[in-house]
Amino acid sequence: MKEKERRSSDNSDLKKTLLRYKEETNEDRLPQQAYIIIQKAIRNLQLQPNEAFLEREIIEMLEMSRTPVREALIRLEMDRWIRLIPRKGFTVEPIVKENIEQLCQIAEALEGVAAELATLHIGEELLEILDSLIANQEKYLKENNLKAYLDIDNQFHNLIVESSRNERLKNIMDSHSDQLYRARLFTINERELPVRSIKEHRAIVAAMRAQDSKAAQLLMHSHRHRGGQEILRIIENKPRTKKKE
Repeated sequence: MKEKERRSSDNSDLKKTLLRYKEETNEDRLPQQAYIIIQKAIRNLQLQPNEAFLEREIIEMLEMSRTPVREALIRLEMDRWIRLIPRKGFTVEPIVKENIEQLCQIAEALEGVAAELATLHIGEELLEILDSLIANQEKYLKENNLKAYLDIDNQFHNLIVESSRNERLKNIMDSHSDQLYRARLFTINERELPVRSIKEHRAIVAAMRAQDSKAAQLLMHSHRHRGGQEILRIIENKPRTKKKE
C-alpha cells in the first residue's frame, strides 16, 4: 500500500511539472508539444534514467489524446531518449559510459572548431556577454547552486557555437547537447567544484578577445576533454539506476 501511495505521489508531482512545461511551450502542434515536454522532463531528470512509465499515464498527465502522445513517443525513441515497450509504455534511456563517451568526443571536436570560427566573427558586445556569464557562474558557485551554474555554463557554450556562424555545426551540436546536459546534471553533485572550469572559460574568452583562433580552439578542446573525462569516471563508477516498477 505504501508503495502504491508513493507511486501516486510521484506521478502527481511529475504531472505538475509536465503541465508547467506545457504552459511554457510555444508550440501549437500537439505531437511536437508532447515531444518537447517529455524530452525536457528526461533532460532535467524529472524522468530518471531507466524509469518506466505506462503510455496511458503520460497521456493522462499531459491531458492530451493518445495520437499526439504516441507520435511524440515514437520520435523520442528514434532520438534515443526512450525505449518503447510493446503494449505497455516506455523506459527512459539509461546513461551509460559508451554513449556519453561518444557525445563527449563530438563536443570536443566540434566545440573546438566552433571556438576557432567564433573568434573570427565575434565582437566586443558578445565577448562582454561571455564575461557576464562567467561572472554569474562564479556567483552561483559561491552559493553552491550547481543547477543554476550548469544552466549558465550551457548558455556560455551555446553562445560560442552560435557565434561560429556555421549552421551545420550548430545543428549537429543542437541534436546532442541536451543528451550531454542530462549526463552533466546526472553527475554534477559528485564532481569536484568546477573552479577550474571557470578559469578555463576565462582563458577561452581571452584567446578570442586576442583574436587567436587556434589558441581558442585548443583551449576549448582541452576544456571539453577534461570535463568529459570527469563525467565518464563518475558514470563508470555509478551503480545502475534501478527501474521503477
